[in-house]
Amino acid sequence: MDYVGYFIIGLIIFLVIVLVNCIRIVPQAHVYVVERLGTFRTEWQTGPHILMPFFDRVARKVSIKERVVDFPPQQVITKDNVTMQIDTVVFFQVTDAKRYTYGVENPMMAIENFTATTLRNIIGEMELDATLTSRDVINTKITAILDEETDRWGIKVIRVELKNILPPREIQDSMEKQMKAERERREKILQAEGEKKSMVLSAEAEKESKILRAQADKEAEILRATAEKEAMILRADAVREQKIREAEGEAQAIAAVQTALAESLERLNQSNPNQAVLQLKALEAFAKAADGKATKLIIPSEIQGLAGLAAGLKAVSETTEETK
Repeated sequence: MDYVGYFIIGLIIFLVIVLVNCIRIVPQAHVYVVERLGTFRTEWQTGPHILMPFFDRVARKVSIKERVVDFPPQQVITKDNVTMQIDTVVFFQVTDAKRYTYGVENPMMAIENFTATTLRNIIGEMELDATLTSRDVINTKITAILDEETDRWGIKVIRVELKNILPPREIQDSMEKQMKAERERREKILQAEGEKKSMVLSAEAEKESKILRAQADKEAEILRATAEKEAMILRADAVREQKIREAEGEAQAIAAVQTALAESLERLNQSNPNQAVLQLKALEAFAKAADGKATKLIIPSEIQGLAGLAAGLKAVSETTEETK
C-alpha cells in the first residue's frame, strides 16, 4: 500500500472522529448555548444535535434545575448601630440560558454581592429587635428585589432565607438575661393568676357549700314542721275518733240502760207488783242516789221511819217465798 492509500485511510478516520465529535446529546433539564464563529447561534434543548465542525461550538452548558446557594455570613449594621453576622440561602433557577450566558460574567458572584448589599440596606432601616423578629419580612423584601434585578440575567429568584442571625456576644448575653427575666416575670404572673383562681374557686366553693347547707337546713325545718303538723293532725284525729267512740259507747250504754230499765218497768208492770216491791225498788234507787256525789238528798216519806222500812223488807221477803 502506497502513501496515498495511507493518507486516504487516515483521512477517513479523521472524518469519522470529527463526525462523532459533532454529534451532541443534550440531557434532560439542560440547555446548550451554541456559537458560530464567536457569535450566538442557537439554544439546544433536550435531545440529539449535530454541530457544524470548525464553525460551531458549545459556548455554555446551562442547567435549568432549581439550585440552592448558601452564601457565607455578611456583616450588617442595624439602625441602632448594632453589628451582626447574617448568612443567607438563595433558591434560584435559570429561565433564559442566553441571558444567563451573556448577561453577567460570574452569575454566582453577582447574586452573592447583590444579596449582601440588599441585605445591608434592609437591615440598616431596622432596629435590632425588629431584625430578630421579622425574618419573614426581610425574606420577602430580599426575594422581591433580587428577582427583579436578576431577571435581566435570565435568573428567577424563587426565595431567599436568612439562615442565621448572630448578634455580638454581649448582645446575646443581654438578650439571654432579658429572656430569663421575661420568663421569670411570666412565671410569677402565672403563679399569681393560679393563686387568684384558686382563691376564687375556694370562695365560690365555700359560698355554694353555705348555700347548700342553708337550703338543707331549710328543707329539714320544712320537713320537721310538716311532720309535726301531720303528727298533730293525726293526734287530733285520734283524740276526736276516741271521743266519738267514747260518746258512741256512752250513748249505746245509756241506750242499753234505758232499754233495760224500760224492759224492767214493763215486766214490773206486767207482774202487777205490790206495795212491798215498789218500796224495795225505791230503796235501791235511794241507795244508788246516796252513792253519788250529790250533797243533798230528799228522803221519801215512805222510808222515813225504820219501822216502815223493816215492814217493807219483811213483806218483800214473804212475797218472794210465795212466788217460789
